Amino acid sequence: MTDSFPRQAARTIGFTLGAPRSFQVAPDGQSVVFLRSQGGTDPVTCLWVLDVATGTERLIADPAQLAVAGAEDDRIEKARRERARERAAGIVGFGTNENCTTAAFALAGRVYLADLAPGGASPRQLATSTPAADPRPDPSGRLVAYVSNGALRVHDVATGAEQVLADPGGAEGISFGLAEFIAAEEMDRSRGYWWAPDGSAILTTRVDETPVQVWHIADPANPERPATAVRYPAAGTPNAIVSLHVATLDGRLTPVQWDSQSLPYLVTATWDGSGDGRPLIVVASRDQRDMRILAVDPETGQTSQVRADTDPCWLDIVPGVPAITAAGRIVWTADIGGAKRLLAGTVAEHAGGSAAILTPDSLNVRSVQSVDGETILFSAYADDPAAISLWTTGPAGLARVSPADGSHDGLLAGGTLLLISRTLADPGTSVRVLRTGPGDELTEVAAIRSLAEAPRLPVPKPRLIWSAEPARIRTAIVLPSWHEPGSGKLPVLCDPYGGPHGKRVLAAGSAYLSPQWFADQGFAVVIADGRGTPGRGPASDRAVAGDFAGPVLDDQVAALMSAAQQCPDLDTSRVGIRGWSFGGYLAALAVLRRPDVFHAGIAGAPPTDWRLYDTCYTERYLGLPEENPEAYERSSLLADAPKLTRPLLLIHGLADDNVAVAHTLRLSSALLAAGRPHSVLPLSGVTHMASQEEVAENLLLLQVDFMRTALGITAPPGAKAP
Repeated sequence: MTDSFPRQAARTIGFTLGAPRSFQVAPDGQSVVFLRSQGGTDPVTCLWVLDVATGTERLIADPAQLAVAGAEDDRIEKARRERARERAAGIVGFGTNENCTTAAFALAGRVYLADLAPGGASPRQLATSTPAADPRPDPSGRLVAYVSNGALRVHDVATGAEQVLADPGGAEGISFGLAEFIAAEEMDRSRGYWWAPDGSAILTTRVDETPVQVWHIADPANPERPATAVRYPAAGTPNAIVSLHVATLDGRLTPVQWDSQSLPYLVTATWDGSGDGRPLIVVASRDQRDMRILAVDPETGQTSQVRADTDPCWLDIVPGVPAITAAGRIVWTADIGGAKRLLAGTVAEHAGGSAAILTPDSLNVRSVQSVDGETILFSAYADDPAAISLWTTGPAGLARVSPADGSHDGLLAGGTLLLISRTLADPGTSVRVLRTGPGDELTEVAAIRSLAEAPRLPVPKPRLIWSAEPARIRTAIVLPSWHEPGSGKLPVLCDPYGGPHGKRVLAAGSAYLSPQWFADQGFAVVIADGRGTPGRGPASDRAVAGDFAGPVLDDQVAALMSAAQQCPDLDTSRVGIRGWSFGGYLAALAVLRRPDVFHAGIAGAPPTDWRLYDTCYTERYLGLPEENPEAYERSSLLADAPKLTRPLLLIHGLADDNVAVAHTLRLSSALLAAGRPHSVLPLSGVTHMASQEEVAENLLLLQVDFMRTALGITAPPGAKAP
């Protein structure tokens, strides 16, 4: 029997199984290390290497052969996977030595070492302490660092000798070498230690979680199990105390000193491998309006300021910076002239405000991908926020190295460009390896195969439009594959995310697989990225400062009305809205505050009361609750409960440790107190990711049924059966 789309999407984890990912290009450009499972329904991720010269892929490590593919992970590794939204099993992360000849990874709390060279030995388990997390070789590959029971340890590969570099001594709530919840969830920092370029020392975090309040996540479906205690820093409450130390192999542990009272957030860290080997750290104030790059003296722990940036609203955390060029120039970003620009300069140039601006104001830099010598590879938005292109800047000037259309990612090392591309014409992803030819033109020399299944539904053909002036909101309209334009009106299903960090309107076919399936059930699906979503520039980003509700909801209404003007087949008298996380908040907000426009809503894992969400994200946009209570009242859904007049379905995983189920339960209680009927679907054992196959499949089916009933429609004759 051919699987339905919901079942296929669930079984393939959204068509991610079998797709290559987590790439690393060797410094000489001659090999690419990556992860991929061995088929479109195989959930066990393996470690692979591509030889660039021959185009040959080699399987390095298969967890099934190591007999630990299905073993339970320890709680630290589970937390790391949840923060990374990792739903596959097997090898979910790896670290390599400097030359990419050795890789270390963890499986079920045990450390494995793999030889990446052709003809190398099979992976072997190291005799480390368990459970072990986040193993990383030193630059030479002779040593492997890892974290076990909160202690940062180093294992000598040749002798098997173990050394403890930093140990909390059994103190509850204290650990070395790990990222705290806030860093992993909101700062894009999943690691807590960094090897020195010469392998003589490690820069490590010390995380003290004891000030953080304890929340309890219960499992009501299994009342015999005790609730799980978690440390969750809700807005306005204490964060973990994060400090840094330089741990040397000869046993010294030197504290890094900076004004952590004023600048408590450790955003990221790196070592300058181009010169004197000093660490660079980025720290920020709690309100995130002050961010600084500091250089660390590894001998004394003293710091000196390299650069300071301020903003009246907040400063963005941009992935990949600071980066260091071969000549020691520090790569950074700043909002200049209405755009996020790329900068590079020496310490003196950054300190004096004379760092060179490398990009025009027509580009909004999204991330720095890598640095190859003096050439910087970065991704950016140009005229269209739906398109993400790759660019290089360096001695040869500024150049786009990807097509202008589509959504592109990549890496650059040793003259090898790894180009990861998605386009509207194809729901899949292509991974190509390019080298510079004699005429300085990039030529494809190899490709990395995707083993992902092809979706069993018509190829999505979204229509990307701009809403009318002055809003100019990028919007996608997805119509049923069987619908003939002008043949009749279609009920509308809005399907936004709508908030910071999340984009739904992309020039990539894979972004519209679920929307196309919903459309084929008889809806015109409208997806809009309004103010606050990435790619529109700093001014648009900051439109949500102090207000998560007004601007984002206004833009959804404007985009919907403009879409109906440009596509007359949309029936605005029958409009539903669905979403997850911030999108779930937006869906509930829409039916509560604009029932004249939105006639039914499905809110999945919605943060209904922002006082319950985490410090770093919430305070960035709304400020501290005690200093700006009006922003929290303005953005909360609880006071709106008496306004509900439309059907509303609330869905929430009971094991969610990101958006706690308390959000949904408090809104439900407020609705009940106001006498407003609504539906609640609790998902037992489900976190913020609905990764269980049967749950993911049936969630799609139940949402279609709810929306059809709520809008009073039946499946049209041309609609495909769920």
